[in-house]
Order: sequence, then C-alpha cells, then structure tokens
Amino acid sequence: MEKKTPLYDHHVALGGKIVPFAGYLLPVQYPTGVIAEHMAVRTAAGLFDVSHMGELVFTGLDALKNLNHMLTNDFTNMYDGQVRYSPMCNDAGGCVDDLIVYKVREGAYLVVVNAANKDKDAAWMAEHLAGDCKMEDISDTVAQVALQGPKSKEILLKLVGEGDLPKKYYSFIPKITIGGIQCLISRTGYTGEFGYELYCAAGEGPALWDLLLETGKDLGLIPCGLGARDTLRLEAAMPLYGHELTDDIGPLEAGLDFAVKLNKDDFIGKAGLEGRLPLSKVRVGLEVTGRGIVREHQDIYIGDRLAGQTTSGTHAPFLGKAIAMAYLSPADAAEGTQVEVDVRGRRVACRGVPLPFYKR
Repeated sequence: MEKKTPLYDHHVALGGKIVPFAGYLLPVQYPTGVIAEHMAVRTAAGLFDVSHMGELVFTGLDALKNLNHMLTNDFTNMYDGQVRYSPMCNDAGGCVDDLIVYKVREGAYLVVVNAANKDKDAAWMAEHLAGDCKMEDISDTVAQVALQGPKSKEILLKLVGEGDLPKKYYSFIPKITIGGIQCLISRTGYTGEFGYELYCAAGEGPALWDLLLETGKDLGLIPCGLGARDTLRLEAAMPLYGHELTDDIGPLEAGLDFAVKLNKDDFIGKAGLEGRLPLSKVRVGLEVTGRGIVREHQDIYIGDRLAGQTTSGTHAPFLGKAIAMAYLSPADAAEGTQVEVDVRGRRVACRGVPLPFYKR
C-alpha cells in the first residue's frame, strides 16, 4: 500500500499525473509536461515535492564516530551548518545507499537518505550503531520541498532577508521562519542547478508549497514532477541508486572517489573498496550519434564484443540530444570512443563524452 506525502492533495488539485514511486504516490508530471518543467528549472525555477526522502537524526557523544565508521566520507572537520555527501558501503565495497549528512552541532547530525532505501538504511545503521549514539527516524514528521533554478534565490528574497539564506553550496541554516513556518533550508539539490531544499513539519508542508508557488509565479516558478527530476539529474550526471549505484556497484566505479576517504580509520567497506582496485569498470557518459533513445540496462558493443551496459538514458531537453550513463572497462572509457547500444534488437551509435553532460 503506497503512502501519500503531505502534499498529495495539492498534486491532485494541480492535475499531477500520480504514479507509485519508492512506496509513495507522487506526480511524475503536471499538465505542463516534463520538457516544460525541465526547462523551467534550467531557465527560471521549479518546485519539487521530495517529502518521500528519509530523515534520520543521530545524537550523542559518539555520533561522529558512528558516521565515520558507517560512511565512506570523513565528517571530522565539518562546521556547524555544513552539508556533506557520502556513499554508504557494504563489506564488499558495493553501495547500501548514497546520502547527505547535515551537521547541526557537535553530537547532532541529520542524515537524509533515498526514499526507496529508507527502511533498509535505517535497519542497516541501527545494526551498526555503537557507544553513545542514538538514531531516530523522523521521516514521517517532515515535509521537504526543493526549490531549484537560477531564480530560486530571487523568489526566497521576497520572503526572507539575504542573511537568512545559506551562502555556500552544501551549507544550511537550521532555523528560519518563512511566512510563519519554521524551516531548515539548505543550498542543495539534485538538478545540477542553483537551488535550495526546505524542510518543515509535515503539517505545514502544504502551506509552504502554496506560499512558494504564489511568491514565485511572476518569476516563472512552476511545480515539477519525478520525470523532470530524472532528466535534470541525468543531464548533471548525478548517480541514482539502483542505476549507477547498487549493492554490487560501488562509489569508486561510479567516479565518486571525492567522497571516499581510504586514508581515514577503518570503516565498513574499506577493505572491499581497496580490493576493487584497479577498477575493472568505470562510469562513462555516452552521447547518442545515431537515431533513437538509449535507456537503462541495454547492452553496449564495440564491434562484436559486448563491452558493457547502460545504467540511465533519456532525451536531454536542455541539451537537445539523447544521452546515457554506462559502465565500461577503463580501456574502453576514453572520450570519443565509438560504441553501439542494443535498443530492442537495433544497434544505435553513440560516442563517449566527458561527465557531467551539463554544468551551469
């Protein structure tokens, strides 16, 4: 039985096409359509309901020690109000999930995990907790919206002062009042665009959504669904769990070594990650040069040799071409490499291109 986010009735009222996703009923698009929603985020602003994401709070004297043991990144030198991305690995060096950590203060952290993995992650982390550290799953009490696009700051400045907004990328303000609603606001997002994510009490989510949409209307702000969220993250070459990251595919293959600190004290998956070196496959970008759209889980050929498989693929609205991400051996991963992808029995020509496809 799928759950509904606090904004479900608003999506229905706005004509959202509702689909099941990660255990929730969410809009895949609105009557505007995926392309218009995608372009709004690239040129003006879009508003996403991301209340399906999971929120876990870690508190205690050993909270930092626990996060450093469970996650591949290092959280030792974070300042209060900083956000840091990290994969979370299993013993073999594959991914349990990828997530972001918010340092509220010493001994208090908010961890935001993928919706589809929320229960699995909470169970995994609870199983590995040690010492003076408590984990609380507050997901059901939180509404989260993402305001993304070049005009997002201009929209928020109609509601708050410049000093109320986080200045640096991957930083946050823990308490800010917007239209009488208390929020945590971070300069983060999953679109490759400038933007913010706002968290508030679940019951106040609808009022926050309405306030932002009304405030941004004159600046081109529109509601956006899962379809545009996926095309935007793919243009920005952001990995998606279940596609570029899995229980078998780890962060090193995915090119996320910036978030893997093999030089820190032992952590879960460290030996497994080291055992994967040198890498047998790496994440690459493909641009479709033939006719057709490449999708995930399609075989890649170089001549008659099976060379790898795609993990995500679509038409990129802003770039105006079809793109895909895939895994190939390091020997086949050079920029400009000509490959063919088997699309339902038909070979479609592609070439290797650097990632990300789009950078603002």
